[in-house]
Amino acid sequence: MSTPAPDPDAQPTQPLPDPGAQWVLSSPAEPPRRRRRWPWLVSLVIVIALAVGAWFAGDAIARSIVKQTIREQAITQLSLPADQQIDVELDGAVLLGLIVGSLPEVRVASDDVPLGQLSADISVMAQDVPVHGGGDWSGAYATATLDDAQLQALLATLEDFPADTVEIDAPDVAVTFELNALVTTVPVGVALTPRAENGELILSPASLRIADAEISAESIVQQFGAIASTVVRDWDVCIAQYLPAAVTLTGVRVDPGAVVADFEIDSSILRDSAAQENGTCS
Repeated sequence: MSTPAPDPDAQPTQPLPDPGAQWVLSSPAEPPRRRRRWPWLVSLVIVIALAVGAWFAGDAIARSIVKQTIREQAITQLSLPADQQIDVELDGAVLLGLIVGSLPEVRVASDDVPLGQLSADISVMAQDVPVHGGGDWSGAYATATLDDAQLQALLATLEDFPADTVEIDAPDVAVTFELNALVTTVPVGVALTPRAENGELILSPASLRIADAEISAESIVQQFGAIASTVVRDWDVCIAQYLPAAVTLTGVRVDPGAVVADFEIDSSILRDSAAQENGTCS
């Protein structure tokens, strides 16, 4: 039996759409899922925090060790009592300073520091202090503060100077001389102004008083003659014998209750034995 020929006008039959299905012309591809990165960020922050904490813990340990070392060296080098109170302050990151080879700023202070037969309250500040030796600091300065008793002990080294009458009377130092005039003794009050000159302490008379009345230097000389020279003269106070040669007096002033002297310290004191030795008075 032969197969009938297809009808050219006939259309192929298509299946009817499912009424329950959604009519979608195109279906876009599902976007890729974004990975959640915040756990990694948190982990990184935690690691950084731990590293910073470890750094500061290390810096605190280094700071404590350096402070203790400075205290021990100060006691040894200055022959201080083992229980001497010495305050040490370190600015900046100590651990980093030890790594790079210098400490940004070191401050040391102590009261009643013996300087030969004398004593004074001393504070020292040094900047960019080398820790490995052989270097120079950018600057180092010291301040010595003397009360009445300490000042009297210093001036007692002067010949013919009545150190036991000395009193701090800002902005000057007050002292009383006694001039012998025939059968009587005349007390003369002198206000001395201190200054630093060529590294030495100079005391110059600023005013003179007899019986609470101010008198000029010329009048004193006219009245008492040559014996008045002790009250109208400058007094040179050599302090080099109490200080290392690398320490130079740069300024001095009288504050209420204290004489304050400022010094500059050359970094040669770190390595030169001659600079570490006390100076001499001519």
